Amino acid sequence: MSYWLIKSEPDAFSWDEQVKNGVEPWTGVRNHLAKRHLKEMRKGDRAFFYHSNVGKEIVGIVEVAREAYPDPTAESGDWVCVDMKAIETLAKPVTLAAIKADPRFKELALVKYSRLSVSPVDAAHWEMLCEMGGLK
Repeated sequence: MSYWLIKSEPDAFSWDEQVKNGVEPWTGVRNHLAKRHLKEMRKGDRAFFYHSNVGKEIVGIVEVAREAYPDPTAESGDWVCVDMKAIETLAKPVTLAAIKADPRFKELALVKYSRLSVSPVDAAHWEMLCEMGGLK
């Protein structure tokens, strides 16, 4: 299993909406590196759901329910989306400030490439972030 972090502006699509909808297409990615990450995702992979701009915090965990397919919101190009299923709300949101304050995360893509909307998370960082979020 691989781990990821996906970002959404909560005023556009929030964690609460993801939970309410259950399974939701993750559309609108228009960065080539982020698109490559979407194409690498496999059914069953897990991702942190991160509120960007407002909140700047990891708030939940989703699972890839359907692998990459053409993004129906794209007007042109070969953009893709995946379907994400809400799995779990973090007991305690993990803020970007807390992540940046911890030197163990200096190589985390969220820190190094702050504008990237879909990024990989290695297993060690996944476990540390889950612990910070109050998950076992």
